[in-house]
Amino acid sequence: MASNQSDGRPQPQAAGEMLDYEQLIDDYSHFAPPAEGELLQGHVLKVTDQEVIVDVGYKSEGLVPIHQFMEPDGSIQVQPGDVIDVVVDRHGAEVEGYILLSHEKARRIRAWQNLETAHREGLLVSGRVLGRVKGGLAVDVGVKAFMPASQADVRPTHNLDALIGQDIAVKIVKLNRRRGNVVVSRRLAIEEELAARKAALLELLHEGAIVRGVVKNLTEYGAFVDLGGLDGLLHVSDMSWGRVTHPSEVVHPGDEITVKILKFDREKERISLGLKQVLPDPWESVAERYPVNSRVVGRVVSITDYGAFVELEPGVEGLIHVSEMTWSRRMKHPSKVVKVGDSVEAVVLAVQPRERRISLGLKQLEPDPWTTLESRYSVGSVVEGRVRKLVDFGAFVEIEEGVDGLVHVSDLTWSKRVKHPSEVLKKGQVVQAVILHIDAANRRLSLGIKQLQPDAWETFFRSHQVGDIVRGRVCRAVAFGVFVEVAPGVEGLCHNSEIPGAPERNRNESPLPIGEEMEFKIIKLNEAEKRIGLSVKAVAEDEERSRLEEYQRQAAAATMTIEEVIHLKGQGDARS
Repeated sequence: MASNQSDGRPQPQAAGEMLDYEQLIDDYSHFAPPAEGELLQGHVLKVTDQEVIVDVGYKSEGLVPIHQFMEPDGSIQVQPGDVIDVVVDRHGAEVEGYILLSHEKARRIRAWQNLETAHREGLLVSGRVLGRVKGGLAVDVGVKAFMPASQADVRPTHNLDALIGQDIAVKIVKLNRRRGNVVVSRRLAIEEELAARKAALLELLHEGAIVRGVVKNLTEYGAFVDLGGLDGLLHVSDMSWGRVTHPSEVVHPGDEITVKILKFDREKERISLGLKQVLPDPWESVAERYPVNSRVVGRVVSITDYGAFVELEPGVEGLIHVSEMTWSRRMKHPSKVVKVGDSVEAVVLAVQPRERRISLGLKQLEPDPWTTLESRYSVGSVVEGRVRKLVDFGAFVEIEEGVDGLVHVSDLTWSKRVKHPSEVLKKGQVVQAVILHIDAANRRLSLGIKQLQPDAWETFFRSHQVGDIVRGRVCRAVAFGVFVEVAPGVEGLCHNSEIPGAPERNRNESPLPIGEEMEFKIIKLNEAEKRIGLSVKAVAEDEERSRLEEYQRQAAAATMTIEEVIHLKGQGDARS
């Protein structure tokens, strides 16, 4: 049978003996000394002038130097029965029969554990401000921490010394145990407290509520009002029913005011407040006070490119649109008629209480020149005016204040084809024109300048007939022929079929040289449609016919001379 003591130690013979051996080790493990740096909790047994004797649950008791419990004022903050944190300190002076312990190191370890927990879980910790350091303050949170100046308060502060010696709540911003680096923030702790107050206030507020608040600060667009833990915005447009240029005209920081909650976004914590909404709305009865067609007097408060706003009473303004300032169309800007601060009389044109709009008119104080236009002018009469505007299709001529007539581009001249009125007229030029049509109901007046001169087409048709030979200048080519100017402003068409040798050609080519003057024969006249048909071929045929007739005449003349010679010769023979 093999021996169980081959290695000099008793060997367990069965699984049961192995379990008994492990239990024995556990039972006596507390007699082993604790490891250095292990955090222990001990009970204070005795306090002497030099040490504090602590029971840490091991075979030997521990000693902690008394100075580790001494406050700056010299008092000792420990007594028998207290439970304290300690760790084994191998670096201290040994005392026979005792384990050397350190409360300071244990406190630092415990402090780091608490700080790590607070940092991880976002908890607040208490700290005491020790003093100023570069860039901020030193704070004791169990270990020495740094608080940047920017983290001292929710608003920038220039008096950091006021916090020295105070116990404050802070949040851990950064933590590096290995480097012993801790950064804390009082601002985050304050913001967390404010957030809790806001949450409580949010449960009490609702749209339409009338609340009291204190004006905190002003901006260009309004004022922020503290409602007791939550700020609301009082926009400048909601301060008064009247026109407000700047919030300082109505409220000042520190004012306690009564406002109405207009909008409340609980999720975004945004509150819109109204001050004017606690007062009667002047627009509710505006239609009764300012009926249409009534005359009113107000003060011009602002001018824009499209008109002028007139204050009729505080909170009620009307717009005089630029088109309602004068019957003339040539006015470029409202500032040419009114100025800010002017007191003006106007006519109420329309009232829209729901849209909070009143339309006013200045020109309605004077008669509309279009209403009497037909009695003052007649078709065919000659008028004089100034060219006010040129457009692609013609020119507008003002014949009197508020009355413009249109000279269409086709009515500018008989003599040439006009592509744009600027080829004939200039803006500001004074011209005469003939009235062609009057439509007072639609405020339209048609004028013509070419009608001052005889119609070149009419003159041509009266002085020419089919078969006449005319001299013309080839002015442009088209796919089916060329147009020829046969008189100033009068063109005729010479079709390809009337041009000898005109081949099938590209649209960009011309069968006759552009600009060349030559003779054409009139082969068609249509006065109603102002069409003239011309032919080069007919001219050539006439010339050919004339030449043939001349040849025949000359031939006939030559034949008679020979006969006469023969006849004379016959008579002479007879006599002989």
